[in-house]
Order: sequence, then C-alpha cells, then structure tokens
Amino acid sequence: MGLPHADERLAQSKLGFHVYKLLSDRQLSQREIAALLGIKQPEVSHLMNGHFNRFTTDKLLGFLKRLDRKVTIQISPHHPGKPYQEVGFGL
Repeated sequence: MGLPHADERLAQSKLGFHVYKLLSDRQLSQREIAALLGIKQPEVSHLMNGHFNRFTTDKLLGFLKRLDRKVTIQISPHHPGKPYQEVGFGL
C-alpha cells in the first residue's frame, strides 16, 4: 500500500493485539488493567479499543513484561520482498 513505516506499524499492531488478547482472556476491569500495566484508565480504553498506534513499541513490550511474557528479538539478513520487521508468537 506504500504507507510510511508500514513494517513498523504492522509489528506494533501485532504486539498490541497480543497484549489485548492476553488482557481479554483474563477478564479484568479497566481499573485492574490500569493498575497491572501502570497506565491511566483512558490509555486502557485506547488499548482495548485497538488504538495500538497510541503506544510505542517499547511501551507495548513493557506491557508484555508486566503480563509475564518473554520477548525474544532475532536479527537476521533482510531478503528482498520480505518485511524488515516481523512479530511472531510462540504460545
């Protein structure tokens, strides 16, 4: 589609969705989520409504840490036609 920083945005969206899914599975209130993640309730609302672009990648990675998830970053050569950034999940 030619959007600027498309690979970064896709990676950020995947991280955000994973955080969302983990929180949804726990069936916590927004107040409980705010306390768990160390953010304010309006930010929880943005997160739970899929507005992941409001959070930096670092912030989303911090949420995963607070949700007791291990994050591994792998660096490898880039191949033409493939995205520069990818996010995968091993559940």
